[in-house]
Amino acid sequence: SGLGKGVAQRLANLGCTLVLWDVDGDNNARVAEELNQETKSKRIHAMKCDLTNRESIYECAKKVQDTVGNVTMVINNAGVVSGKPLVECSDASIQRTFDVNVLAHFWILKAFLPSMLDNNHGHVVTIASAAGLTGTARLVDYCSSKFAAVGLHEALTHELYALKKTGVKTTVVCPSFINTGMFEGVKTDVLFPLIKSDDICDKIIEAVRKDRHMLLVPKILRAVLFLRSITSTTAQVEMQSLSGVDDSMSTFVGRAQKST
Repeated sequence: SGLGKGVAQRLANLGCTLVLWDVDGDNNARVAEELNQETKSKRIHAMKCDLTNRESIYECAKKVQDTVGNVTMVINNAGVVSGKPLVECSDASIQRTFDVNVLAHFWILKAFLPSMLDNNHGHVVTIASAAGLTGTARLVDYCSSKFAAVGLHEALTHELYALKKTGVKTTVVCPSFINTGMFEGVKTDVLFPLIKSDDICDKIIEAVRKDRHMLLVPKILRAVLFLRSITSTTAQVEMQSLSGVDDSMSTFVGRAQKST
């Protein structure tokens, strides 16, 4: 759903063969069927996969290779958010955040990266977040997981260069809040407006096709990174508080909570 569905739709219309993973098997199968009908093809496949379970990931990876052969692009897009102060996050919630937002990336890459390395051809796309560049109140677990995702992207990029695998590209996407429902109820402002899902999906496809290393949306995030490099932590905390960013999650509802 959301970002994943939007990106899949665009790739399907570009003629790509896709394998969609989601823990919601019914909705995933429905999306795959819609895309097959839209493209008048049978190139889009759906598989139910629990990204919190390493063995489930490896089993699905084997099915993918048996179904479509070697994978030439991996888009790690799945994400979860609790939106609570750290001390209010349950142990299970924190574990799930890291299982989905970070550790699943490792298991997926271990499954599909070897063939990319063998052929010196492929693309790894990491959908991270602006929360992987700067911390925010009520997002301690989420920010930590996204910082890890950005770090994985950076380190993997260096490792591929060291291995002389220049044909394997990497792209990391760091958007602020998107109107997919995942951050339902979040406060936004003119500096960090709620991003339209269609807009970010278009930008992701463009970034991948141009082999861009990093996509920051909105562009003001570039200034945020620059200011982080030249100001003290005290100044950063004050600026973020004054900008209202640290209050953005105070009205958070979220997709799961809203549905109940």
